[in-house]
Amino acid sequence: MQEPRVIMDDSAIRRALTRIAHEMVEKNKGIEGCVLVGIRTRGIYLAKRVAERILEIEGVPVAVGELDITRYRDDRPEGPSAIGGDAEDRACKLPFSTKDKRIILFDDVLYTGRTIRAALDALMDSGRPQSIQLAVLVDRGHRELPIRPDYVGKNVPTSRHEQIRVSLREIDGGDNVQILHPSEAES
Repeated sequence: MQEPRVIMDDSAIRRALTRIAHEMVEKNKGIEGCVLVGIRTRGIYLAKRVAERILEIEGVPVAVGELDITRYRDDRPEGPSAIGGDAEDRACKLPFSTKDKRIILFDDVLYTGRTIRAALDALMDSGRPQSIQLAVLVDRGHRELPIRPDYVGKNVPTSRHEQIRVSLREIDGGDNVQILHPSEAES
């Protein structure tokens, strides 16, 4: 049995998020009109961390919202009881209007693109943004949809049999990214 391999430790994650924050400020010529939206669960914490770095860089706070894409997923079971209640009750609710905003969407791992497609559907149901950009901590390839991130913490070539596990201190007690091989992924 092969041990999981740590590909990013806490300092690598911190550096990647700082770089992403600088890239966002540069690409958007500041942060005015931008809002950050994290996909539940780990994307939220990544968005909040980048917002903190942008505040340090620009001295301007940037709004952060959470996105629950449960009802937009194409792999969810059918029927209201299958997801723990009426799908309408779990709709996307952001603390700001998306109309005419530049939204920067955050997720921890980009793989097939299906999660991002669901997030795009949820955002479009919330209003018409000026633009949507995508930031991910890890891009592992194997896309099934034509989705490409604007900001990437680390590109990690993987096989389809491997998995990426992102651990964040807010949820898991520590920060790291690991590659799990098929034998570890099953346990």
